[in-house]
Amino acid sequence: MKTHSQRLLPGDDPYLELQTLAKEWPAACLLSCVGSLKVLSLRLAGAEQEKILQGPFEILSLSGTCCPSGLHLHISVADKEGRVLGGHLKQGSTIATTAEIVVGILDDTCFTREVDRETGYLELAVKKASPASS
Repeated sequence: MKTHSQRLLPGDDPYLELQTLAKEWPAACLLSCVGSLKVLSLRLAGAEQEKILQGPFEILSLSGTCCPSGLHLHISVADKEGRVLGGHLKQGSTIATTAEIVVGILDDTCFTREVDRETGYLELAVKKASPASS
């Protein structure tokens, strides 16, 4: 496994930044992310639509998988009262001061997102990478 570390800057959208980076990664996973958000866009469990919330929020964790065909990211944040909220990170969040990310890039694996007939969602498909793509 290789790693990629980066600081996201104020105003950056973490979802869009990771989506852009993931175009170069056949298979990757978030190892760590800490920082702050002034706007949070997430989809709560069982919800159909995203929710946009105004911060400030501290990012407690961000985990998930990334590949050229899509992202699946879960975030947990704390508000200024210390209340914790989490769900699927979606496009539309905005970094307040910083987000420090560390990503693991899997050398021997290829992720894709394929429609699952049972769930109706684009779900992770894991394949062994060919030696030429490593």
